Amino acid sequence: MEKHLINLLEKKLGYHFKNPDLLIQAISHRSSGNNHYERLEFLGDSILGFVIAEVLYKKFPKASEGQMTRLRSNLVKGKTLAELARELTIGDFLQLGSGELKSGGFRRDSILADAFEAIVCGIYLDGGLTVCRERLYVWYADLLSKVNPEHVTKDPKTLLQEHMQSLNLQLPIYETIAVTGEDHNQQFEVKCSCEGIESTPGSSSTAIGKSRRQAEKTAAMKVLQKLGLVTNDES
Repeated sequence: MEKHLINLLEKKLGYHFKNPDLLIQAISHRSSGNNHYERLEFLGDSILGFVIAEVLYKKFPKASEGQMTRLRSNLVKGKTLAELARELTIGDFLQLGSGELKSGGFRRDSILADAFEAIVCGIYLDGGLTVCRERLYVWYADLLSKVNPEHVTKDPKTLLQEHMQSLNLQLPIYETIAVTGEDHNQQFEVKCSCEGIESTPGSSSTAIGKSRRQAEKTAAMKVLQKLGLVTNDES
């Protein structure tokens, strides 16, 4: 990657890397070669979750655990990370293989979100937690100014559970159908089933995620959408 592009991306991020190789790795998709971002993404996901949890804990001293959990979920979900990545124009700098490049991988939410998490990790490894936390505060400033623990959308699994309870039916059942991929990059396929709902086409759905919890949430959301309880815009 040319030095002037590295400098431009650093300017967008507001951080200068002492080790620019970390930044290059953080924006390199698996399709571009062996030195890709997946390990950085793995750690970045945990760092991001911790920092956002810490922010919410301090910002809302009277919020319940459930409220903070739902706020954090909304702030670190893939769609939110992809939006932040677009604001930082990360897609313009992604290193992609020819196939991903032709298919528009630089616009795909999943790739943008993964690269965002990898960059978070890169900054943490390069400059430490304090500077990483500071960058996240800046990037999240607008979103954090708008969040309110009293007006936060409930987790899809919670919504579906409450719906089933309102009908006096058995709680949703989540079944892991398959686990694929290497240990550090697994994909979980989960089926969500709701017994007793008259609308058979909407009583179950399957989804794939990078964690069992993520797959369960997505499967629950699909069932909610089939049942007409939420719209696609709310996913």
